Amino acid sequence: MKTIPLRFINTSPKQLNEFENFSIRNLSEFMGGSDIVQDTHRHDYFFILALTKGKGDHTIDFITYMIKNNTIFFMRPGQVHRLRLKAGSEGYLIQFKRDFYLTNEKDSRLLLRKVSSKNILQPDHNTFKKLFAILKEISKESKNRNERYSDVIKANLSIFFIGLVRFIQKNQLDSDEISAFQQDRLEEFSELLNAHISKNKQPAEYAKMLNLTPYQLNKITKTASGKTSSEFINEQIILESKRYLLSTSNQIKEIAYHLGYEDTSYFIRFFKKRTGLSPEAFRSNFS
Repeated sequence: MKTIPLRFINTSPKQLNEFENFSIRNLSEFMGGSDIVQDTHRHDYFFILALTKGKGDHTIDFITYMIKNNTIFFMRPGQVHRLRLKAGSEGYLIQFKRDFYLTNEKDSRLLLRKVSSKNILQPDHNTFKKLFAILKEISKESKNRNERYSDVIKANLSIFFIGLVRFIQKNQLDSDEISAFQQDRLEEFSELLNAHISKNKQPAEYAKMLNLTPYQLNKITKTASGKTSSEFINEQIILESKRYLLSTSNQIKEIAYHLGYEDTSYFIRFFKKRTGLSPEAFRSNFS
């Protein structure tokens, strides 16, 4: 069973010290006058691309976004993406491991979950300018490495994340109808799905992880998204299936087994019912 190419911050899965769990690069210097053309892959870290200027396209979990100026891309570990960025693009590329940013405080976990719920953000010019100024300070701290620089970087990351969350909440439709508790549980549910979908496929299993009843979980997903908890689970199964179909050459039976299906024919029927295509046809049409 081949896995989707996984990239690490230092290109190696070795144990990293604290600073090697974080990097920020000036995009112009990193690109060196050349285009960035990447094949489909995934990371074991969070990935932020903040562009003051840029052209190209960025495909994240099979949704393609045309790159524009004043755009921020935010990706979670495990998501699959392909980036094509034209020379002359400007901004910052930030990578960090979960353990670098997270502390024992519940607030930091909640903030990271909230801010990583959106893959693309396009703030107005003034908002983007304020957010980008924070990244400049982070870049300075990363280069100078003065006393307790990592603490300063983490503090500035929190300020940056809070600014992004405020923008998300300001522009979220029907935000008054969804309580903070419901939104938090929905985001936590999505995070759990990404981590456990190969083994756990029943709403009751996730409800237990969230200290909710199945009824409570279903009510939250219906109110916050209009989808049942079962629909959320099925969508995650299909997403992970697509990731492996388009990013590896694995046989259908290998992908089915990896996702927890011993009966390949059942997996094929499940996939076709929800996409309109068999796994093989999907791979042929979209590769």
